[in-house]
Amino acid sequence: MLPAQYRMTRSADFGLTVSRGVRAGQPDLVVHALRSAGDASTPKVGLVVSKSVGNAVVRHRVSRKLRHVARGLITDLEPGDKLVIRALPSSSDAGSARLEQELRTALRRVAEKSGARR
Repeated sequence: MLPAQYRMTRSADFGLTVSRGVRAGQPDLVVHALRSAGDASTPKVGLVVSKSVGNAVVRHRVSRKLRHVARGLITDLEPGDKLVIRALPSSSDAGSARLEQELRTALRRVAEKSGARR
């Protein structure tokens, strides 16, 4: 489970991260990342799992997998970073290992695009 202090809960944070952040796509998910310069708060991670992924049971299963995977990546994020993970419909069939691999790849691509090292 992703600890509460790392969860993105405000709609404004989601909107800001998606609109101004750097995007990297993978077959099962899309990652939007926004690096906040000078912000000393903890990194925040938000999930977007829409109805296109499946019914409520499937969406919750995908959300649990993504939260578990994101928990392991918190140490790779800088303080103040904001990360939105959007699940694509194909994520309903993906295992945790595959989602973790795709998330790591997406974070690496985001870091390359933004010119920052992670």
